[in-house]
Amino acid sequence: MKKKLIVPVLTITVGVAWFLNVLEVIPGVDWVWTLGLATAGILSISIGGLNKFTVVVGPLLVVASICSLLRQTGRLVVDHEIPVLVITLGILMLISQLSPLEKPEALRMDDGDADNPRGN
Repeated sequence: MKKKLIVPVLTITVGVAWFLNVLEVIPGVDWVWTLGLATAGILSISIGGLNKFTVVVGPLLVVASICSLLRQTGRLVVDHEIPVLVITLGILMLISQLSPLEKPEALRMDDGDADNPRGN
């Protein structure tokens, strides 16, 4: 049921952002980039499921989207944005390592490949 709501909610979000831009409430924001980051983050979790990879990538892209919005509206300088993203990445990587979540199938090695990680 939750996956059915993603497209309508994203459509509403794009419409609201567009409307705020037209009303000049939040002018000068590159909405394609900002919403693209957020959409990629949300879709990575909703399509890929919750695993050790998506628990890092999804939230990081959403935080990057928020930072992009704040930077473009003059509320955050790039000198602060980059460290915030690096700290966020580290925290998410720590959560991934400490969580009982599984690795995605693409990142799992077969038992026979444990001695030869490169497949040679």
